[in-house]
Amino acid sequence: MLSPAAIFKCLSDETRVRATLLITREGELCVCELVCALDDSQPKISRHLAQLRGCGLLLDRRQGQWVYYRLNPELPEWVHAVLQTTLTANTAWLEVNSTRLNAMGDRPLNAGACC
Repeated sequence: MLSPAAIFKCLSDETRVRATLLITREGELCVCELVCALDDSQPKISRHLAQLRGCGLLLDRRQGQWVYYRLNPELPEWVHAVLQTTLTANTAWLEVNSTRLNAMGDRPLNAGACC
């Protein structure tokens, strides 16, 4: 079971919070989409995603050459509530990331989103 201390420690970095909130909003995102949205290097984004996966917040799946991340559905309801409340209250804070993501060309086709 994830404690509040473990969750908040895992989210104590701005890049991890932004990535988690974008994933919360989108349902699932590929590493390349997060690299574009967060305007950072692939190794740095992958390192942060590995930390989020390691603490149990995210799950990943491979689809061809792409690796997609989503919230762990086994998270306690209070974690989902905190993330959704934070997302809803901070759309302006994520605006630049959302704009980059929406403007990204050649986004990978997410077969999981259509099934």
